[in-house]
Amino acid sequence: MWYLLAASLLLLSFHRRASLGLLAIALVLAAIDETLQWQAIAALVGIGAVALWQTKIKERGTTALAGEALLLLSAVALMLHFIPGFNNLKIISAVKAGPESAPFSFYYNFDKALIPFVLLACLPTLLKRPAVGPKNRLWWLVLILSMPLLLLVATLAGGLRVELHQPEWLGAFMLANLFFVSFAEEALFRGYLQQRVSQKLGNLWGLLIAAVIFGLAHLAGGPLLVFFATLTGLIYGLAWLWSGRVWVSTLVHFAFNLLHLLFFTYPVWQHQPG
Repeated sequence: MWYLLAASLLLLSFHRRASLGLLAIALVLAAIDETLQWQAIAALVGIGAVALWQTKIKERGTTALAGEALLLLSAVALMLHFIPGFNNLKIISAVKAGPESAPFSFYYNFDKALIPFVLLACLPTLLKRPAVGPKNRLWWLVLILSMPLLLLVATLAGGLRVELHQPEWLGAFMLANLFFVSFAEEALFRGYLQQRVSQKLGNLWGLLIAAVIFGLAHLAGGPLLVFFATLTGLIYGLAWLWSGRVWVSTLVHFAFNLLHLLFFTYPVWQHQPG
């Protein structure tokens, strides 16, 4: 089921009909094994009805705006796990990647993985729009090099330590982080939020506002995490702006998270008493 869900997300940008077919199968299997309970099924039926209605609307009037607002709220609720009835599969619980890393857990999140499907119904250019590339392609190299540099700065700031890892759960982490975290978050923050703000206020404000909101979404981790998450939001936002593709910013996002896991304390450095 989880592989089918990942495959449906992978195909969403390239073959919409195949993607939706795989999603339908994944939803049926999830209902059968009770990953989806009745509350989640009822909510998804309602969201699906609004999404279908939204795709039929020809003009952007009050009805279209109301439908888009409902879908956006649904996407945020899915990201924050506010909708009951999703039994997301816990892969590891309170595990330390290394001796100086803080314990952490991660899940295969079915609810969060649905965000791109929901937002695509109200913004057809969610996953692909015209690129606004840099004048010199060497800026892409600067963007890529900024990722390890930012992790080193976080180390100097006391949030991380260099610590090499090769955990046995690496494959599961990569699947979850690529499809059920990075792609979902990039669809929301870059594909939708940055694009909508850019349409109203221009690309610079779209980049900055989306990055700040992305940083604030990490508020539970404290002010240092908010600061560095905002900086990573700028990196992901530039990748999206320059390419016009959510999958490009997704791969940058995923690469940053993987680099963090493999070479630094993950998710943060656990300060030892004394």
